[in-house]
Amino acid sequence: MPDSPRKKNIIPKAGGKKPNNQVWIFISLIIVVFSISIFSNQSTGVIITMKRFEDMVKSKDIQSIVVITNQKTVEVTLKNEALQNAKYKTELENQDFFSFGSQGPHYIIKNILSAEDFKDDYISFVEKEKIPEDEAVRVQFDEKTTFIELLGSYGFLIIIVLFFWLMMRRMTGNSGPGGQIFNIGKSKAALFDADNKVKITFDNVAGLDEAKEEVQEIVEFLRNPSKFTKLGGKIPKGALLVGPPGTGKTLLAKAVAGEAAVPFFSLSGSDFVEMFVGVGAARVRDLFKQAKEKAPCIVFIDEIDAIGRSRGKGQMPGSNDERENTLNSLLVEMDGFATDSGVIILAATNRPDVLDQALLRPGRFDRQISIDKPDLVGREAIFKVHLAPIKMDKDIDAKKLAAQTPGFAGAEIANVCNEAALIAARRDKKAVDMDDFQHAIDRVIGGLEKKNKLISPEEKKIVAYHEAGHAVAGWFLEHADPLVKVSIVPRGVAALGYAQYLPKEQFLYQTEQLMDEMCMTLGGRAAEEIIFNKISTGALSDLERVTKVAYSIVTVYGMNDKIGHVSYYDSKQSEYNYSKPYSDATAKTIDEEVKKIIDEAYQRAIKLLTEKKDKLEIIAQKLLEKEIIFQSDLEGLIGKRPFEKQTTYAAYTSPNGLGKEKTAPDTEKVTTEVEAESSKSDDVPNTEDKN
Repeated sequence: MPDSPRKKNIIPKAGGKKPNNQVWIFISLIIVVFSISIFSNQSTGVIITMKRFEDMVKSKDIQSIVVITNQKTVEVTLKNEALQNAKYKTELENQDFFSFGSQGPHYIIKNILSAEDFKDDYISFVEKEKIPEDEAVRVQFDEKTTFIELLGSYGFLIIIVLFFWLMMRRMTGNSGPGGQIFNIGKSKAALFDADNKVKITFDNVAGLDEAKEEVQEIVEFLRNPSKFTKLGGKIPKGALLVGPPGTGKTLLAKAVAGEAAVPFFSLSGSDFVEMFVGVGAARVRDLFKQAKEKAPCIVFIDEIDAIGRSRGKGQMPGSNDERENTLNSLLVEMDGFATDSGVIILAATNRPDVLDQALLRPGRFDRQISIDKPDLVGREAIFKVHLAPIKMDKDIDAKKLAAQTPGFAGAEIANVCNEAALIAARRDKKAVDMDDFQHAIDRVIGGLEKKNKLISPEEKKIVAYHEAGHAVAGWFLEHADPLVKVSIVPRGVAALGYAQYLPKEQFLYQTEQLMDEMCMTLGGRAAEEIIFNKISTGALSDLERVTKVAYSIVTVYGMNDKIGHVSYYDSKQSEYNYSKPYSDATAKTIDEEVKKIIDEAYQRAIKLLTEKKDKLEIIAQKLLEKEIIFQSDLEGLIGKRPFEKQTTYAAYTSPNGLGKEKTAPDTEKVTTEVEAESSKSDDVPNTEDKN
C-alpha cells in the first residue's frame, strides 16, 4: 500500500502581508514639525508697552528683565507675590492658560530699537524715579534660537537624515531571517504553496516525454517516498534542465510546481547578484534556511549560469570575485556537512559548458535532463497544445504545420500560433485557417513581409532563379535535403527570399552527404552564373554556410586525405584561448584543401543545373508567378525524385507515413536557412504574396 502524501501542513506566511506604515509615519512627522513651529512662534507672555513696563518697575513687582538681543524683545518675569495680585492674575489667566503660574516670562516688550538703547532708557528711568541701586532689577542679555531658525540652519541636514531613514525602511522591508544591514541579504525567492498554487500541470507540457518522466519521478518521490526507499534508493539532491532557449525548461519547472504537493521556491540566478559584497552568499544561505523550514520542498533556480560559471575564468589575479563567493556558498548548501535531504534543487540553463564542474557532480546535480529542440512528432504534439484555445478552421492540420516548421522550439511554435490568430483577426476572419498559418510561419522565419518594397524586375528574376537553383539541386541530389518550401517574397531587413529544409533524422553524416549538402547550397549561385552568366551578392548566407562545412570537413571531422585523420577541435578550449593548434604551413594546406572542396562542390552544381536547365526554367517561372511553392508543387512541375527513398516531409505528412508511428525522439538535426538576398539598391518592391 503506497504511502499517503506527507501530511505536513503548508503554512502560509504568518499574518499575511504586513501593512506599510511608512507613509503615515512620514505624515505624522510633518504634522509634528509644523505644530512645533507654530507653538514656537507664539508668545508665552502678555505683550505690554513701555509705559506699562515703567509702572511695573515703580511698583517693584519685577523679578528679572532679560533682553533677547537677536529678537529685539524684552522678557519680564514677575515676583511670586506680585502674581497673586488681581490685576496680574486675571490678565495672565485670560492670555495663556499654560503659561500662568509658570516661572515666566510673564510679559514681553516687542520691537525695541536695540538692547543698548533699552538699557540706557531703563537706567535713566530708574535714576529719574530715584529707585535705590540695591532695589533696582539689573538688565540681563540673552539670545534664543527659534525652530524656524533652527530649520533654516540645519534643514538640509534634517532632510538628508529623513531621506536615508526612509530608504533604510524601504530596503529593510519586513523583518525576518537573513537580516544583515537593510535586510539586503534576504532571499528574493517566490514561494508557491497551497495558497499560491501554479495552475500549469504536466498536461500543458508536450513534446518532452523523456524529460517529463524524469521530473515526474522526483514529484512521485516526494509524494510516495517508500516506493523508492524500500529498495534502498535515496532521493536525488538535484536535477539540471539543459537545452537551447525556448525548448520548455522553465515551463517544465512550472509544471513541477503545479503538480508537486510541496512548497516550491522559484528565483533567477541573477537574484543573487548585488552591488554589495557578500550579499549573494547571504541570500543563498537565507534561501536554504527558508527551504529547510518548509522541507520537503523544491527550489528552482532559473538561468543558474549567472552564478554557476567556472571559477577562475576571466578573473584578475588576486581579485575577490563576488560571483565565486556566491557559488561557493551554493556548493556548500547543496552538498555540505549540514545539508538537509528534504530540499531538492531544480535548475535550468542553456549554457551547460560554462558551469563549474563541482556544481555538476553527483550529490549536487544527480541528473542532467537534456531538453533538445523537438522532432517532428514532438512539434506536432506542441502544436496540438497551442492550437487548443484557438478557434480553427477545419483544414488545420497539426502534422503539416509540424513538417513545415523544422528546427522550431516550443516557444517559436507558440509564437507561430499566436501570430496566425493575430493575422486572422486582422483580416476579420471568423476562424484561423491554413493560409493564416502559412503567413505566420513566413513571418517568424523571414521577418515582416515588405509589401511596399520596390524591386526591379531584373532583381526579382535573379532571386527567382537563385531559389530555383536550390530547389532543383536539392531535388536531384540523393543525399541533399529537399526543400519544404521556397519563397521569393521580400521579408525582414535584407532577405529577398528564403528556402526551408527538412533534413533526415540522423546523428552521423558521411562525406558524400556533406558534399551533396554543399552542392545544393551553392546551387543558387550556380543558377545565376548559368542563366545570367553573372553572379550577385545574394549568395552571402550560402557562402557562409558552405565555408563552415568545408572547414569542419578538414579541421574537425578529419575527412580530408591530405590533412589526414586529425581534428583540431578542442571541446574544452577556453574562450580566451586564441592560439592555433597547428603550424602556419598546415594552415596554408587547410586553406588550399577547403578551397578545393568548395570548388569541387560548385563545379558539381554547375554541371547538374546545366543538365537540368529546363527544369530550372520551369521552377523559376513558377516562382515568379506564385512567389511561394511547396514540395508538392515540385513533384507536379518536375516529377518525383529519382530516388527510392521518400523525403522526410512527404513520409510524415502522408496518411501511411511516419505520422502513424512514433519516431525516435530528439534525433532530428534540423536547420532553417534564410537566404539573405542582400541588395545594395534602395529600390523597394511592390510584391504581393499570391499564395
